[in-house]
Amino acid sequence: MQVLALTIMLSLLLAAIFVVCFVHELRKPRRRGIEHQALMPLEEDNFPEEKPSDHTP
Repeated sequence: MQVLALTIMLSLLLAAIFVVCFVHELRKPRRRGIEHQALMPLEEDNFPEEKPSDHTP
């Protein structure tokens, strides 16, 4: 019976942490939509291209 009580308390603790984190994310101001942030790793980096050097080995 103690294991059941411990499991229920742990589940409630995890649910409370989830709710707090979810509310915190909702209140955080966003400049872009969540879909845009999810796709950011797929964007290509726009680095300036290096010019070929004049050095020949």
